[in-house]
Amino acid sequence: MSKLRARKIKLILFDVDGVLTDGKIWIFPAPGGAQALPGSSNTLMERSAQKTGESGFGFQSTTLIEAKGFHAHDGTAISLARLAGIKTGLITKRVSETVALRARDLKMDHVHQGIQDKAGAFRQILDKDGIAAAEAAFVGDDVIDLPVMRKCGLAIAVKNARPEVKAEAHWITPHAGGEGAARDAVEYILKAQGKWKKAVEDYIERG
Repeated sequence: MSKLRARKIKLILFDVDGVLTDGKIWIFPAPGGAQALPGSSNTLMERSAQKTGESGFGFQSTTLIEAKGFHAHDGTAISLARLAGIKTGLITKRVSETVALRARDLKMDHVHQGIQDKAGAFRQILDKDGIAAAEAAFVGDDVIDLPVMRKCGLAIAVKNARPEVKAEAHWITPHAGGEGAARDAVEYILKAQGKWKKAVEDYIERG
């Protein structure tokens, strides 16, 4: 049943903490001289927060840095999805410059940070892309992800997801968040659509 759902997918959306990362949030003092100018609003994190219009969780500080760890296999997965013609994006409650940088590096199509109402952001993305909910997948790990997972065509829970999330998922990844779960999700969808081998070959050829 989940493979039938996967064949329809044109868009894959991810939560961040616990899905694209292992859920740990590292906070470090900023290096000396790294502080932004007083009144400056030029960081990627601040622009992301302004774009959403919601504060979410996280902080904007000139003296602290929020760091997260991402898995290289997940980055490759985003490239493979793009080569296969599938759009990608993220919806997260926190606001983090690290996430903004990672999303820009991976050329993700949709980046929504500081989002409490994930279902609302999901509807906006569908309207923008002109696709149906049945054509979108969402990968989550905690209860805040359930409103989107209940509406999308393919709800995927990562291995480390909370029991309530796994209970409502159509499929569960073999790997945990931050350890290749996003790669699992993309590979599952592309294989269901018969696009996996070609995407891999295209990726190899492009170097």
